[in-house]
Amino acid sequence: MTETIRFVFVSNYLNHHQIPFCDAMYERLQGSFVFLQTEEVEQERIAMGWNAENEKPYLRMFQEDPERSRQLILDAEVVLFGGTDDETYIEKRLEEKKPVVRYSERLYKEGQWKCVSPRGLMKKYHDHTRHGKDPVILLCSGAYVPSDFSIVRAYPNKMYVWGYFPETKTYDIKALMEKKAANAVPKILWAARMIDWKHPELPIKVAAELRGRGLKFHLDVVGGGEMMPVVEELVKQCELQEYVTLHGFKKPAEVRELMEQSNIYLMTSDRGEGWGAVVNEAMNSGCAVVGNHMVGAVPYLLEHEKCGMIYRDKEDQALFDIVARLVENQAFTRQLGETAYGRITGLWNAENAADRLLKLCLKLGFLQPQSCEVTEGDAAWSEGPCSPAKVIGERKMFSYLMKKN
Repeated sequence: MTETIRFVFVSNYLNHHQIPFCDAMYERLQGSFVFLQTEEVEQERIAMGWNAENEKPYLRMFQEDPERSRQLILDAEVVLFGGTDDETYIEKRLEEKKPVVRYSERLYKEGQWKCVSPRGLMKKYHDHTRHGKDPVILLCSGAYVPSDFSIVRAYPNKMYVWGYFPETKTYDIKALMEKKAANAVPKILWAARMIDWKHPELPIKVAAELRGRGLKFHLDVVGGGEMMPVVEELVKQCELQEYVTLHGFKKPAEVRELMEQSNIYLMTSDRGEGWGAVVNEAMNSGCAVVGNHMVGAVPYLLEHEKCGMIYRDKEDQALFDIVARLVENQAFTRQLGETAYGRITGLWNAENAADRLLKLCLKLGFLQPQSCEVTEGDAAWSEGPCSPAKVIGERKMFSYLMKKN
């Protein structure tokens, strides 16, 4: 018996960052939506609380019935594909020129110099460039994705702003900010896996700088991993035990609770962070986020001195100065947090992303209007999910952000 699902989302695994968007799609498509998971969740992420609800009505495992899964991919009106490098899942669909919505983080996380690889260029041509005239578009999960794909001349005028959309909570924002204002000292939070490109040493260096300036604060550090011993030793060397609490791993819900208590959130990852969904979550929790400009989410989510603060990658002193400014000026910190909350609840959330993606698919003729609880509208947005993605060279991005804001 052939089963036809209107919209199939093919990705490596369902996690808590994707569930709100999938819930919204399932509702708007009246159940004609499937998330097809291609891999098992890694044990490290399970330990961090990433084991997504396995009883979601739309979740299916590809390996449980590969033949049926491949047929679902081929027969769907639209397939959203990303999070896996295995092109065989959509190869036949692409050959038949059926609509595919791809999403991707950046191609060159280690540096755009990687584009000179002949083998890499051949693969990018096969996977992307040759489909320029086909019904294939690209959702850019990070502000550096358009620049990377423009290098290989893929998807001209067919790239759209995208990201990740973790749970958006609704608060009495005034009450939440009053609670934060009642902290005995400004509270700073950092939460991530402790690996090199997330730079867990930087929040400790921030704390040492703040203490050296005689400022009062407390830093909570959440996470574990290979650099945990380095972080522990740095806390001891700098004699920061009274200023810093190392929590180890916490479940996502527990991290959100800490965000709700914190005034400032530090996002210190470098270019290796394709998106960084904790930025969404911290903004939604009313934190003033201080973000490295090379983090994929930062140029899309933060507006410097309006709903967050942006520092240039590798300029640690700029990071120290920004955090010191926020610790000293709590009214400004509160203003940033309130505006950040409004940006997430009003624009960067799963419900809005689902509505806009469906409207875009309707406009492009990928999806037929029946049984879809959205209308086409004009599907023309100047910013946020599904707005046209600007190609901004990574060397020009910081200057662009400072001029823009």
